[in-house]
Amino acid sequence: MKKVLLLFILVSIATSAQKVDLSYYLPKGNYNSAIPTPKSVIGHEVGEWHITHDKLVEYMKALAASSDRISIENRGTTFEGRPLLLLTITSPKNHQNIENIRNQHIAGTNNSSVDVFNNPIVVYQGFSIHGNEPSGSNAALAVAYYLAASKSAEVKDLLDNTVILFDPSFNPDGLQRFAYWANTNKSKNINPDPNDREYTEIWPRGRTNHYQFDMNRDWLPVQLPESRARIASFHKWLPNILTDHHEMGSNSSFFFQPGIPSRTNPLTPQMNQDLTKEIATYHAKAFDKIGSLYYSEESFDDFYYGKGSTFPDINGSIGILFEQGSSRGHAQETVNGILTFPFTIRNQFTAALSTLEAARKMRTKLLKYQQDFYKESRNTGSKKAIVFGDEKDAAKTYHLAEVLKRHQVKIHEVKSDFTQNGKTFKKGYSYIVPMNQKNQRLVKAMFDVRTTFKDSLFYDVSAWTFNLAFGVDYADNVSLSKAGGEITDLKMKTGSVSFRSDYGYLMPWNEYYTPKVLNAVLQKGIRAKVSMKNFKNGGNSYEYGTIFIPVQHQKLNAGDLYQFLEKLAKESHVSITGVSTGLNDGIDLGSNNFRALTKPKVAMLVGDGIAGNDSGEIWHLFDQRFDMHITRIDTRYFSRVDISKYTHIIIPSSSLEKSAVEKIKTWVRNGGVLVGYKNTARWLSSNKMISLQFDKTKIDTIKGVSFENRSLQSGAQYIGGAIFEAKIDRSHPINFGYKNDKIALFRNSTLFIKADKRSYNNPIQYTSSPLLSGYISKENAKVIKNTVPFKVQRMGRGRVVVFTDNTNFRAFWYGTNKLLMNAIFFGDKM
Repeated sequence: MKKVLLLFILVSIATSAQKVDLSYYLPKGNYNSAIPTPKSVIGHEVGEWHITHDKLVEYMKALAASSDRISIENRGTTFEGRPLLLLTITSPKNHQNIENIRNQHIAGTNNSSVDVFNNPIVVYQGFSIHGNEPSGSNAALAVAYYLAASKSAEVKDLLDNTVILFDPSFNPDGLQRFAYWANTNKSKNINPDPNDREYTEIWPRGRTNHYQFDMNRDWLPVQLPESRARIASFHKWLPNILTDHHEMGSNSSFFFQPGIPSRTNPLTPQMNQDLTKEIATYHAKAFDKIGSLYYSEESFDDFYYGKGSTFPDINGSIGILFEQGSSRGHAQETVNGILTFPFTIRNQFTAALSTLEAARKMRTKLLKYQQDFYKESRNTGSKKAIVFGDEKDAAKTYHLAEVLKRHQVKIHEVKSDFTQNGKTFKKGYSYIVPMNQKNQRLVKAMFDVRTTFKDSLFYDVSAWTFNLAFGVDYADNVSLSKAGGEITDLKMKTGSVSFRSDYGYLMPWNEYYTPKVLNAVLQKGIRAKVSMKNFKNGGNSYEYGTIFIPVQHQKLNAGDLYQFLEKLAKESHVSITGVSTGLNDGIDLGSNNFRALTKPKVAMLVGDGIAGNDSGEIWHLFDQRFDMHITRIDTRYFSRVDISKYTHIIIPSSSLEKSAVEKIKTWVRNGGVLVGYKNTARWLSSNKMISLQFDKTKIDTIKGVSFENRSLQSGAQYIGGAIFEAKIDRSHPINFGYKNDKIALFRNSTLFIKADKRSYNNPIQYTSSPLLSGYISKENAKVIKNTVPFKVQRMGRGRVVVFTDNTNFRAFWYGTNKLLMNAIFFGDKM
């Protein structure tokens, strides 16, 4: 009876706690009645329902239309077509002079003699980059209303001295997906039982964007449209503070930075952390006032510059992470009592206002810090340069240059071809970056190589070195005399077909977008072959993987074929060469060493049990980069699908049900190519679809570990994300298109496969000292030596291919994308 009564009380508390009005969030005071409240526009109180993105947009537009404190702009759209809004909130007087204010602010970062002390401070406030951490975007409703409507002297003074860049939803697609889930599963009588369906989303959940990317890892790579919009706004204004509002586990309270001091990136100035700590006193005071629990400096870090709270730190700003314990719905039982959705919103609201209060009180100190940051950056910049490029792949090099340009880094063309450190840097295929420029610290961070660390635990990856990620040649300490003119209008190389041929066409496999062209050729029903050996034709050298497209016996006549290939070459920035003879130096074009290619029809398993980020990255690669169809089959109905029509099936990291084994085995034996990633390798091996021998991970021997620090010892054995060197056999089809004998691989697993005794069965093999950048424990560093990250074995008429690691990491690991494409187009040749 007591349990029933207690449950009734809890439900009643949870239900009643939802019935709040705007006064629950707002400070007491007078408000302008001409400014619409959220409820008057969206139809419900803040926190009564989860805000959908369309209603959020509607309200922000209504505020901008009614308030002379707010202007609004649409900076683009998400993959699903939702607007990427930014509000500028400041005093009406500042709005009338906003461009001059911005120019003066930027001038202070360019010239240390500029007086910045009378400038407004600039604060970028961003909410809910993870869509299923929604209290931020819901709090944005109340924060925006407060700034527009409050008549208090404090707010007037704030807006006179502050420009607020207000980003109400970092992740519109994810927010919409989660709001739909939470709202459609809400009961009239709010049920706080954590086991209720409301609190457990279905795959892939609302954390990510459309292609299932964690967008709070894309601030540095800038590969997604949402990221491009906010990075453009960031560099346009160079805010002094940027806040990033998140959620964490329901049993937690509220976290604000600083994070764990020993896990701060060494490139971040100490003054940055000191100022972050001073700002934290304003948060503490505000939370003490409303009685909310909080903590700081005990978790999270400031190491990876691709996060919203850390990216500002290498750009003269102060990045601040807020983490609120999540209700994950409308109310949930926790160790701290019933956690209601409105309570989480109020905490985010409080942190947003305490940030603005800190900005108002610390204005001159923060403006001076930023000015000094860039003064020191200019004074410590090298009189040399870095250079990167790939003499056979202009597109991949271009995309790295594109990232630098998005960060307003100055890049130059190569004046003329030159060689440094044994690598050739070719004009049009390489770029020079002077290190005596304003953003040289950011450049250092992007190309940073680090293998020793103060701390061995990382919230995210420990390495992201961009030249290794893009798979380009690189040299530093390059003379500026080798630099040509600055590139202000970056353009990709124009593709073409050399001439119309009546015999055939050759397409080297080195360029990044050759898979896109080959797929279009095969989907058109045009015959194509791949070279298994090197050869020369017409004085030109061609390497393994060169695609040969004969003119005779095609669906298209010679003229139409030429026009079709010319169109593809231009669209894909690829060079195709017409040939007039099949007589080569080496194998001739009629040789059996040119193997016929078949049209791929690719499927991928998704759903429960599948790593969502990994599958999303593969989907994005096929769909956005190469315009290739990929059929995503959910594990829920895989057993009912006829898979015989697919040539390839990809299984991202997972461990499937036993019932799938025989079905997949039969399909492979009949000629299918199965590609498995990461933990799928163990599943395939345990089910005898591939024979693998695994090396066991080892734990470093550390004596005297206390009970308090026991978790730190085990955590330090994990590879959170580091870069390793492997040697490659370029004659093996998995490596077609690579010009070097070494490759840099990203790894975030401790899955180690022993090498085969026959060297030709180890076409990719880690070197004896493979760590290029990042953290690995001493014992695991011994284990990884000479192991293999790739295996392929025949099974009946088919093949089973496994990768121990992600070749498509976060869309910016261009350097290994071609490994998957090689498995798709040449898997049956292995």
